Amino acid sequence: MLSGFLEVMRRDVRLAVRQGMDSLMAVVFFVIACVLFPLGVGPEPQTLARIASGILCVAALLAAMLSLERLFQADYEDGTLEQVALSPLPLEAVVVAKVAAHWLVTGLPLIAASPVLAILLQLDAKSYPALLAALALTTPTLSLIGAVGAALVLGARRGGVLLALLVLPLYIPELIFAVAAIDAAGFGYPVQPHLLLLAGLLVAAVVLVPWTAAAALRQALA
Repeated sequence: MLSGFLEVMRRDVRLAVRQGMDSLMAVVFFVIACVLFPLGVGPEPQTLARIASGILCVAALLAAMLSLERLFQADYEDGTLEQVALSPLPLEAVVVAKVAAHWLVTGLPLIAASPVLAILLQLDAKSYPALLAALALTTPTLSLIGAVGAALVLGARRGGVLLALLVLPLYIPELIFAVAAIDAAGFGYPVQPHLLLLAGLLVAAVVLVPWTAAAALRQALA
């Protein structure tokens, strides 16, 4: 089963790297969204520093959503998903493999780009470790929750709009705790409670999402 899991993950990563647009689009959106805020609110360092954590987290959240609709759609349209569902590899493992590939090509580049954008937004240097830790815990959760939404809207018309309506309310706790962790670091308060809450959300998503998304995929394939 492990070899099949790794093969699905490698295949999705290779396709994403070969096509390039989905992962590149997410990073470009992340950069553009963060660059636009100083133009809108003004270049004052104090103003930017006060809202930098919220800007970075909201922009990362929206950027992570851009490629979620295609998480299962391409395989569903060409029949690959149906063949995979009939294979010995459990559909739950397929979901986890696809989510892992999505995070590698989308979430990881967002984390890598965040320190540069944090400098642009005048974020306090003390908050950089908390920023990286918060995004490292938040982006996998976003991919996992997004997989449930992508499975539920599979084959639906205007699936992108439905997907946003489904997953955005579930993204709110991650956004709140991530911003709180970054702000706490900047003010010198303990960061660990917020990061533990993010870790708890990630563990809950890892446990619940594969079964939920797999059930939605079986319903779409029925």
